[in-house]
Amino acid sequence: MLLLLPPSETKRRGGSGSGLDLAALSFPALTEHRRATLAAVAELSRDLPAAARALKLGPKSAADAALNVDLADAPTMPAIDRFDGVLYESLDAASLAAPARAWLGRSVVVSSALLGLVGALDPVPAYRLSADSRLPGLSLGRHWRAAQTELLAGVDGVVLDLRSEAYAGLGPAPVRADSAYLRVVTEGADGRARALNHFNKAAKGRLTRALAESEVAPASLDELLAWAESAGFVLRRGAVGELDLVVEQP
Repeated sequence: MLLLLPPSETKRRGGSGSGLDLAALSFPALTEHRRATLAAVAELSRDLPAAARALKLGPKSAADAALNVDLADAPTMPAIDRFDGVLYESLDAASLAAPARAWLGRSVVVSSALLGLVGALDPVPAYRLSADSRLPGLSLGRHWRAAQTELLAGVDGVVLDLRSEAYAGLGPAPVRADSAYLRVVTEGADGRARALNHFNKAAKGRLTRALAESEVAPASLDELLAWAESAGFVLRRGAVGELDLVVEQP
């Protein structure tokens, strides 16, 4: 099983790794794409005020542009611990036992605008870049889409895509019987399902944690649905190519 997660715009700082090593990242087929993105970010970062504007950073977060100045030598930590925000707080990967973290390493991939698809335990630096960021001479959509789509098409087994639409657009998952895009919905009094926005991230984090703790390895979406029912999740087929995770409105 491969679980695709979105990144978070905010990142935890620091790390014990001694610098970004592209050879240590999963999916070496993306190495040259990573080099190109890093070079474009380095060029943008020569003028930090301009970089902050290009990255759409407001006054409170403008200083984050400086994170991109020396990415090659910046300290690293596992991607699943680097990313912050609601989904990752709900997942709380740092508190998982070793077998569950090993499952994350085998089964979870995070979609990064800077580095493309990275494994959950891949060592990555703190940075600031979004799916819609503008880089000099490089369109992130055109840059990542073909390479990542081809990579995901070659993945065997169940693929469950928990990414936001913006990050899914940087490399759509394959359209096939054992692949699905997850939507988090709630049901109103009229029985109709409605998509959740902010609160969908916490639900995705809880689902990811439960999968890791169970060390699930479903051979099909039907097996995944059966596991979800046994684990107390309301997960069901939605529109074509989608699964709905039904939660109560907070």
